[in-house]
Amino acid sequence: MTYLSDEVRAGLEAARAKKQRRKSRLRVETGEAYFPVLRLWDNGFAVVGEDVPNLRGLVDLYDGPQHLYQALIVTSSEDAGERHFEFKRNTAANDSAPLDFAREKPQPIALLKGWDLT
Repeated sequence: MTYLSDEVRAGLEAARAKKQRRKSRLRVETGEAYFPVLRLWDNGFAVVGEDVPNLRGLVDLYDGPQHLYQALIVTSSEDAGERHFEFKRNTAANDSAPLDFAREKPQPIALLKGWDLT
């Protein structure tokens, strides 16, 4: 078994967290602030513990520019420099408003110019 000093172990952990933050496209936004998400699972997500305040309430989760979820969260635990949050409610984001009526027949989503379909 290899023994590493506490300073070396802390440096390796900081480098791992920095690399994971940089490669992650996921982020959580609350108000004007946003924080990188390290991991996302069915009922929660994890962020770097020292960078994020104790978030609580309504947040938005993004994958790059794509809005994934609007969620109500609470802090659940901290482990190995990560802060874990659990969803109390997690709603998938839509890019259009829901219809309040049934469509009679399917409608085209887009028209292609320059194509003669007759």
